[in-house]
Amino acid sequence: MKPRKVTPQPGEDSLTCPLPPGWQSYMSPQGHRYYVNAFTNETTWERPSSVPGTPRSPGSQKSAVLAGTVPSAGPALEVCPGSQEGEPGWERSSESPINCVTFPHPDTMQEQQLLKPTEWSYCDYFWADKKDPQGNNTVSGFEILLQKQLKGKQMQKEMAEFVRERIKIEEEYAKNLSKLSQNSLAAQEEGTLGEAWAQLKKSLADEAEVHLKFSSKLQSEVEKPLLNFRENFKKDMKKYDHHIADLRKQLASRYTAVEKARKALTERQKDLEMKTQQLEIKLSNKTEEEIKKARRKSTQAGDDLMRCVDLYNQAQSKWFEEMVTSTLELERLEVERVEMIRQHLCQYTQLRHETDMFNQSTIEPVDQLLQKVEPAKDRELWVQEHKTGDIRPVDMEI
Repeated sequence: MKPRKVTPQPGEDSLTCPLPPGWQSYMSPQGHRYYVNAFTNETTWERPSSVPGTPRSPGSQKSAVLAGTVPSAGPALEVCPGSQEGEPGWERSSESPINCVTFPHPDTMQEQQLLKPTEWSYCDYFWADKKDPQGNNTVSGFEILLQKQLKGKQMQKEMAEFVRERIKIEEEYAKNLSKLSQNSLAAQEEGTLGEAWAQLKKSLADEAEVHLKFSSKLQSEVEKPLLNFRENFKKDMKKYDHHIADLRKQLASRYTAVEKARKALTERQKDLEMKTQQLEIKLSNKTEEEIKKARRKSTQAGDDLMRCVDLYNQAQSKWFEEMVTSTLELERLEVERVEMIRQHLCQYTQLRHETDMFNQSTIEPVDQLLQKVEPAKDRELWVQEHKTGDIRPVDMEI
């Protein structure tokens, strides 16, 4: 049973003697009347006899994201005078704390609007904890997001290592091409074919220079940016990890305080019930004084619980806001990381195309000279240079 609001009866809270503004009267399942201030959430067993100060409006949750509004962080812990959870007066059917975070109860929850309905955003899908693959421990949704970011960091590192290996291959290739271009093999070839051969060897030296430039640009325009961005990314991840973890620890501490205060209130109420029963059995001034004292302690315990719940809800609200802000920032960093890698891989392909074009330009003069190779012309030139005489021998006469 939940506490029910009651209608004032004659002689109690009648229309001729109204409650101060903001106060409402309720009856606990045990039949005890108590009072709640709707503005301040203050509760008391004693009927308010004077108008309190200016009521304060319930604080509105701050928001710094998503067009200036953030839906509620979820159900806040709510309490009323009564007994321990599971006993009359402390039923909490609309909420279900899991790992110190209060979620709406599946049977009574209302549909929640996603913060970014059309984007599959991080800020909408990582509020609950999840069991690890072994099923022994739980991992928070934020830790799962961090693991993804750290995996992305590792992938980026491996990409940089891959490019580094590509640079080594280019440097070694350029070195071998340059060495081969200086080889003296077939250096004595003559004529138009000799010119084409000499140009081919020169093209190797030119190609070696192209590949050296390609490896240098790969290092400065692809590998180095990947490494520099990865280091900054690592610092950002560490900052968010510590911040959210601290807020979660604070939330757990507040939840523990709530449970402790609830237990204390339960003990006070049991003591009050016991003394009330003693009064019914035996009337005495001493018993009445003990009841008043027990009632004051019970009221104080209720107020302590309300304060603990208020601090818990503030901590959960803060954690909620920081979770939204941090997950959106992780989302932005992930988009930035992927876009940065995409751009630099595009730069890689562009440099590769340019290298192919330069290589093609080094081979074009060779093609042109090969087209001009004329064996007959080469023979003419060689004969003119090396001829020994054009008078042929004749027969001997007797």
